[in-house]
Amino acid sequence: MTKQAPLLQVTDLRVTLPTARGWAQALRGVSLRMERGDTVGLIGESGCGKSLTALALMGLLPERAQVSGSIQLQGQELVHLPDPQLCRLRGSRIAMIFQEPMTALNPLHPIWKQIAEPLRLHQNMGVTEAKARALELLERVQLPRARERLEAYPHQLSGGQRQRVMISIALACSPDLLIADEPTTALDVSVQKEVLTLIKQLVNEDGMGLLLISHDLGLMQDQVDRVMVMYGGSVVESASTSALFAHRAHPYTRGLFAARPRLGLARGTRLTTISGSVPELMDFPAGCAFCDRCAWAVADCRQTPPMPESIAPNSQASAPHEVSCPRWSLT
Repeated sequence: MTKQAPLLQVTDLRVTLPTARGWAQALRGVSLRMERGDTVGLIGESGCGKSLTALALMGLLPERAQVSGSIQLQGQELVHLPDPQLCRLRGSRIAMIFQEPMTALNPLHPIWKQIAEPLRLHQNMGVTEAKARALELLERVQLPRARERLEAYPHQLSGGQRQRVMISIALACSPDLLIADEPTTALDVSVQKEVLTLIKQLVNEDGMGLLLISHDLGLMQDQVDRVMVMYGGSVVESASTSALFAHRAHPYTRGLFAARPRLGLARGTRLTTISGSVPELMDFPAGCAFCDRCAWAVADCRQTPPMPESIAPNSQASAPHEVSCPRWSLT
């Protein structure tokens, strides 16, 4: 019997972008595998390649971007797939909740039309049927007074309400893979919790795969089963969420965890920080991207790209624990 292809298989994904100083590697060999029902988180500082990875999966990279490697959605190769074929997949089999709904939504159209658009494009629904389905979706994401708000425009809604509209659009065609890129960045804390609970509930109900992008460690601990830590366009460490929170191996991961705020700290206590800052794309060394900020780096770290190494701090872990650092240690 032929083995079924995974929902998503990304292998050695590399993206090079034009800059004022020449071509720069923005993604440097990203690989990941997801099955239906998997929940995976991408975490790291701003500029580490999280959102660019999502745009690469969606086929929404800048026009001059150069892409190599492989992105397969249930066995179908997406890298270099002609745009008309990608358009048939976007919104239908792979969908994305963008970071800022106010800029992602069209200010000139009422929200029902924006929810109905993928239904009309991918499922050939008529206007009346699509509008009725838009109402069902708004009710499913628990938008208050959904029927009254069908004709509302984005500027007439709050941030949390606009994000619920974005989720409705993403879920309209019941995609196989949902990408959520910092879906709560612009929301206050109470609304953040509501939106994240809603996304988790909907993913569980539909059995889709979820790729959640964030810089919030606490959010990852609550929302996903597996975490991939990114820095400099590479995945430096990946493990099941429980294993990563119990044992951090890569110096960058340890730095992220050390820098998070914690309850009980005395007033005036300064948080631990990672020295330095994320370099410009053209300034990353040929070897480990983190070596210039790493207290454990040696000369070879600048020259030789580290290879992923499997470690086993916890035999009960549900996913392999891999780290890309020859000088890793467990804490």
